[in-house]
Formats: sequence, structure tokens, C-alpha cells
Amino acid sequence: MTEPPEGGSRRAVVTAPLAVAGLCLALPFAAMLWVSSYARTGPAFIGIPFFYWYQMLWVPISTLLTVAAYVIVRRHERIRKAGEQR
Repeated sequence: MTEPPEGGSRRAVVTAPLAVAGLCLALPFAAMLWVSSYARTGPAFIGIPFFYWYQMLWVPISTLLTVAAYVIVRRHERIRKAGEQR
């Protein structure tokens, strides 16, 4: 019979912060894959059809959501490691 690796075997646990981080990463994909929600020309914004400015709006939104997910995961890892050291 094989022995578990040194330090014991750890099971991956999905906690609320990790679920929120996953949602932050999945939201832009869902928004861009749902093409029928933005496949139209109106309303225009400074002469740019809705189809284009909606997609460009998601660039900074995706950036902010990715940063939020990164911060959440890093904070979660820091808390988890601090709990293991005790």
C-alpha cells in the first residue's frame, strides 16, 4: 500500500472567497459569450455602435474583476498559511 506524501494529504476545499474569485473570473466570459445580448447597433455612444463600445467597456471591467480575484485568492492563501503554522 502506498503512503501519502510527507505532511499528509490535503483535500482541495472550495470556500466562499474562492467561489467569489471564480465568479469574478467567469463573469466577463459569460458576458462576452452571450452575443445576442449586445448584437445590435443602438444605442450609440459618441457615434460608436453599441456592439463595439459594449465590448470595449468590458476590457477595464475584466481588468478590475481579475485584480479583485487575485487579491481575494492571495488574502485567502495568506490566512490559510497562517492557520497552518499555528
